[in-house]
Amino acid sequence: MARYIWVKRGDVNAFFGLMLDNVAVMIILFTLITSTDPIEKQSREGMIRFTPEFVLTRMIPGTALGVLFGDLIYTWMAFRLARRSGRTDVTAMPLGLDTPSTFGSTFLVLLPSLQIGYKLHGDHQTAMEYAWHVGLVTLTLCGIFKIFCAPFGNAIRSLVPKAGLFGSLAAIALALIAFLPMLLDGIAGVPLVGMIALLVILLTLVAHLELPGRFPGALAAVLIGVLIHFFGRGLEAWFGIPISPDLEKISHSGQWQPLAMIAFGSHDSIWWQNVVWASVSLLPVALPFALATVVGGIDCTESAAAAGDEYDTRSILLTEGTASLLAGLLGGVIQTTPYIGHPAYKKMGARAGYTLATALFIGFAGYFGVFQYLFEWLPRGAMFPILVFVGLEITAQAFFATPPRHYPAIAFAMLPALAYLVLLVVKNLHPGAVPERPDAIVTLQTLRCLANGFLISGLLWAAALAMILDRRLRSAAGFFALAGVFTFFGIIHSPLSDERLGFPWQILAAVEPAFQEAVQYQTPYHWAASYVVIALILMILAPRIANVSHDNPDDEARSVPSTGYSSDLGDNN
Repeated sequence: MARYIWVKRGDVNAFFGLMLDNVAVMIILFTLITSTDPIEKQSREGMIRFTPEFVLTRMIPGTALGVLFGDLIYTWMAFRLARRSGRTDVTAMPLGLDTPSTFGSTFLVLLPSLQIGYKLHGDHQTAMEYAWHVGLVTLTLCGIFKIFCAPFGNAIRSLVPKAGLFGSLAAIALALIAFLPMLLDGIAGVPLVGMIALLVILLTLVAHLELPGRFPGALAAVLIGVLIHFFGRGLEAWFGIPISPDLEKISHSGQWQPLAMIAFGSHDSIWWQNVVWASVSLLPVALPFALATVVGGIDCTESAAAAGDEYDTRSILLTEGTASLLAGLLGGVIQTTPYIGHPAYKKMGARAGYTLATALFIGFAGYFGVFQYLFEWLPRGAMFPILVFVGLEITAQAFFATPPRHYPAIAFAMLPALAYLVLLVVKNLHPGAVPERPDAIVTLQTLRCLANGFLISGLLWAAALAMILDRRLRSAAGFFALAGVFTFFGIIHSPLSDERLGFPWQILAAVEPAFQEAVQYQTPYHWAASYVVIALILMILAPRIANVSHDNPDDEARSVPSTGYSSDLGDNN
């Protein structure tokens, strides 16, 4: 049996891709929840935020150690798969920080808890400690929930058609991973940095053109972006020509706590009772994001299988759940999840070296405080283009691995994700604001219902449409009926801004007064009833419509070959 060559030239590019992907998510968290403004000014603006020093010394270490654990296990799993299959081209499954739940944790857990903590204690430092502990306990509970869900992964994967799994995958890839980096003061915000770095990514990673000396494309994009940024800063200082905004300076005076795990001795039992109770009350908000990472992990396993690497879904999910649990115990606040970039990294020619290198780098940098220096000299426009590549590659993979007749189902799955994207932008521009015009209130409320639980609703929509396209109407009715059950409990289409779970009467009682009239025609009862009626119609029609038979091989999904990839590094093995 041929020996598994676990590190190749393709791992260099893949390392920079996966590493920068993780760092970019940390930058997103850091950007959204921190402020250097005085606390008095934040109070007047109605939104208290964390100090940069607190986030870097408390939240980042545990978050990074969760990535360290998960990527080490995935590296080992790649060796095991290579040994069992006798193949030498196995690519490790990538693991990193979950982008959707980063936004969810920011807007639904950390910042609201910080406001509550400030009202309770009247002290900013104590409020930050309180909100941080609520965040890490919430993440710990989510990790336990994901571990519980892990044994059911293979069953879900066998029941849901590829269009459902890949449709929700493509929705995340386009709406969040590829598009959001264009905003957030990233690529489009500073085009002389971001667009030029993006061009390098498109040339090397998308078009697979080699740079002189076969230089890694991901690293080249970052270096070029950094050089343009600092050259632009010089031009502005010398001639007053604005090229790129200055990066935020971070104080290094904070007391570093690399093992800032739940420090039981630092607070009394009353404190912990309040924290645990607050975390449990936030589970209806947090669990949908945890469930989404479970679904995403199933998606990723299917994506890796289409690319030629057949991993066990239960092991993939158990690892991500354990990594999230460990991160929470160590003070982290962001869920870990399998990344949907496996086909992209395999296309680069990567094996298992890139996940090992990422684990060691992220763990080392997070544990010893290196990130506070990286955030000071890495412009976002130089780092975010790698996310665009991953988003484009996975969207292409979704269509490549799905039968052409199911393409409409993939597009159908993207609609709830687009609603989530619009809603996210609105929240970021006007946090907590209520429109004055009644029609604008209705539009915002409709966006909430369509966007909340978008990953799960997109999966069910795509799976149901795929079954309809195959004339399997009873199966389609089953997916719509399941959507009705999820809707009834607020897992999808919740009318609340915090996506809280509960019974319909509990959810409706929590609707803000300004939205009471707007929600009257789109309550959980209305959404659930619509799905039930759809399921009944399909069941009535089912006996009259025979299942379609597909004998044309060109109409089936095209499996991605496991060998023969050529990366921008010229690795064809």
